[in-house]
Amino acid sequence: MHHYKELGLVNTREMFAKAMAGKYAIPAYNFNNMEQLQAIITACIETKSPVILQVSSGARKYANQILLRYMAMGAMEIIKDAGVTLPVALHLDHGDTYELCVSCIESGFSSVMIDGSAHSFADNMALTKKVVEYAHSHDVTVEGELGVLAGIEDEVSHEASHYTNPDDVEEFVAKTGVDSLAISIGTSHGAYKFKVKPGEEVPPLRFDILEEVERRIPGFPIVLHGASSVMPEYVEMINQYGGKMENAAGIPEEQLRRAAASSVCKINIDSDGRLAMTAKIREVFATKPAEFDPRKYLGPARDALVGMYKHKNEHVLGSAGKA
Repeated sequence: MHHYKELGLVNTREMFAKAMAGKYAIPAYNFNNMEQLQAIITACIETKSPVILQVSSGARKYANQILLRYMAMGAMEIIKDAGVTLPVALHLDHGDTYELCVSCIESGFSSVMIDGSAHSFADNMALTKKVVEYAHSHDVTVEGELGVLAGIEDEVSHEASHYTNPDDVEEFVAKTGVDSLAISIGTSHGAYKFKVKPGEEVPPLRFDILEEVERRIPGFPIVLHGASSVMPEYVEMINQYGGKMENAAGIPEEQLRRAAASSVCKINIDSDGRLAMTAKIREVFATKPAEFDPRKYLGPARDALVGMYKHKNEHVLGSAGKA
């Protein structure tokens, strides 16, 4: 058993309480490799932002669970060396089994998500409660989910979305003991969140559902998944340098700013990181075809990620200066 406190990490309880009071959202950034992690940590040091480092089960397999623990430890040493104090949580994104959540907790994760949204309401509650009981015995926080997001990202795939039913949230939270709740109000996984034609606007988020959920469980931390904006500059760069991403669309940043001022205190961003990284790598490959040193294309990609994450912290989530 490797407890997260040994790595210098924190769970999300105090993070969320401060975010709720301060009307901002904690950035939850997914990473799969060293460059992504370096960029996240650098951006959060430079903006003095708390952060949740997110790892999906697919990323855990890709990076190796043992190496991940040492990467998190290294990230905390970088923060310490910079002379700043940042609250950092290591979070399992979209855990789908009790066994996976237990494995992550035992390897040093400070927060886990158990996504039982594919099950019946009763089975979702039972699974979530089981994870909560084990996690809380180790002071690890748990995120549950009600409603289903459409889209594809890593191993999470759903063809259709189902909005969260506000009638379910009180019972779910009371009976599971969960610490935060991911809801479905129109966000979606992946880079193709909406079927829009060029020039069309994406449909607005269902803030009416969010407001009703807030009324039912006042002061309870809410999470938004699938909240990348699919930033046009990176989509255009990918297409300019040989990619093919037609009609990719994400969540407008002004809608995320509005959500961050509500009870939404954790906003998940993965696709924007993938797009920024891919765009810069494509640019180097296209403009410097003789280049073969990975540092010469992964370095610019990392720099682009730093800029993108700083923008999110400062202008979208409102987390800059909140460490």
